[in-house]
Amino acid sequence: MPKVLIVDDTAFMRKLLKNILFGAGFDIAGEAENGKQAVEMYRELKPDVVTMDVVMPEMTGIDALKQIKSIDKDAKIVMCTAIGQENIVKTAIKLGARGYIIKPFQAPKVIEEIKKVIGG
Repeated sequence: MPKVLIVDDTAFMRKLLKNILFGAGFDIAGEAENGKQAVEMYRELKPDVVTMDVVMPEMTGIDALKQIKSIDKDAKIVMCTAIGQENIVKTAIKLGARGYIIKPFQAPKVIEEIKKVIGG
């Protein structure tokens, strides 16, 4: 069962993603509320995939993506972004993000993207 690290500064969004992914049979490795926490938790938990919010306090999703990729070049990170942030997504993909999901989250799209990234 693939382990997912959920990273979002909003508790509501983390809960929403957790419910969607848990319901689809994923194991929730942990939750982080900013990029700094995400990097520390990635090191500790070594999840199969990370859902990474783009806009967060302390450290953005882009900076956390860069740091995680420097720790593990094979890290599978899916960016979570609001509509209209396509440029940020393009940057993230260039930096090694494997995919993205758009808020507001739609369960089937979230599950499909995560499965695609994991390779199942």
